[in-house]
Amino acid sequence: MATEIRVPTLGESVTEATVGKWFKKVGDAIAVDEPLVELETDKVTVEVPAAAAGTLGEITVKEGETVGVGALLGSISAGGAAAPATKPQAVSQASSPDAAHTTKQAAAETAKIAGDAGAVEPRSMPPAPAAAKLIAENNLSVDQVSGSGKRGQVLKGDVLDAISKGAPSQPAETPRAAPAPAAPIAVRAPSSGDDASREERVRMTKLRQTIARRLKEAQSTAAMLTTFNEVDMSAVMALRSKYKDVFEKKHGVKLGFMGFFTKAVTHALKEIPSVNAEIDGTDIIFKNYAHIGVAVGTEKGLVVPVVRDADQMSIAEIEKDIGRLGIAARDGKLSVADMQGGTFTISNGGVYGSLMSTPILNAPQSGILGMHKIQDRPVVVGGQIVIRPMMYLALSYDHRIVDGKEAVTFLVRVKESLEDPERLVLDL
Repeated sequence: MATEIRVPTLGESVTEATVGKWFKKVGDAIAVDEPLVELETDKVTVEVPAAAAGTLGEITVKEGETVGVGALLGSISAGGAAAPATKPQAVSQASSPDAAHTTKQAAAETAKIAGDAGAVEPRSMPPAPAAAKLIAENNLSVDQVSGSGKRGQVLKGDVLDAISKGAPSQPAETPRAAPAPAAPIAVRAPSSGDDASREERVRMTKLRQTIARRLKEAQSTAAMLTTFNEVDMSAVMALRSKYKDVFEKKHGVKLGFMGFFTKAVTHALKEIPSVNAEIDGTDIIFKNYAHIGVAVGTEKGLVVPVVRDADQMSIAEIEKDIGRLGIAARDGKLSVADMQGGTFTISNGGVYGSLMSTPILNAPQSGILGMHKIQDRPVVVGGQIVIRPMMYLALSYDHRIVDGKEAVTFLVRVKESLEDPERLVLDL
């Protein structure tokens, strides 16, 4: 008896996924809970494990195709290797030259019929519900969007691609004008022959499409502004150097900088709650908790797993959770739950050598803190020029909800906590 392989529930608001990679071929042996296929959603990458042992009997959805929750991906056959796919008439008809010629003619006619049907069938396949909603909201025509789904179905990602490439919208009402033919989707100018042969076109993953869309939405929606400050990292570095071995021995995790920064941020959020709030229509939602997103760069793009209730955690607990999330992000094991509910984000561009940047908000959040490279610089302390390990800090915030005074005060509080880390221990 065959066991079906279906798309699992992918989490809140996630309704479809793209088949990224099959780990097995038809006929391969399979053990229980062994990963079979990788699905890419607009939030995380999910591996689908085998529900039973046996062999991979069938693959019904190929790599690169988009599927909905519950869709059939393939099946597992019990016992030995799967039977090879049958090809009726292939052997018997090829037994003589005349039969072979007849087979070729039949194949050509079949191909023509299939081609004609294929030309009609995509146009008869209605767009996916999410895609239809976007088409209506942007006053587009289905004819303006190239479908990448089964039988040419237009998917949500196709509409987003068309919009990003500048697909012109249709007028909301044209009471007197005759309907005009659909304008083609704007595309990049073709490269010269020499350049074209050295280019490679790769379709964006669901995750990369979502990153691009959300970043652009944040810029288009929020009144985003960035304020800067710098922090002397001497005290934190001295404290870390003094206790890092004891800390690691006791807690089983290294003492990094993120624990100090996360704790400093949660202290500042309590004083300036608007930075931890979000806008919902004409209302402001104040969060009486701090779920801190920690931006992590992976091979597939930027992800932001969340340290939940960081304001209730010790530095050791924060470091442990960040370590767990970092490993999960690296291995592609983050769950949807790990990615949801953040109220504020910290991004550390310093690990890549960035000296200063203006981070983009992680909508619908109202604030994001950018950490940067620690660099020895001359500063004036007590009237004397001394060398100190300095870091530039950047706070990007939504000016619709956070005033300039609040933003500057927030960043100053983070700076004060880091330059005098005893404040974090004493909750000052």
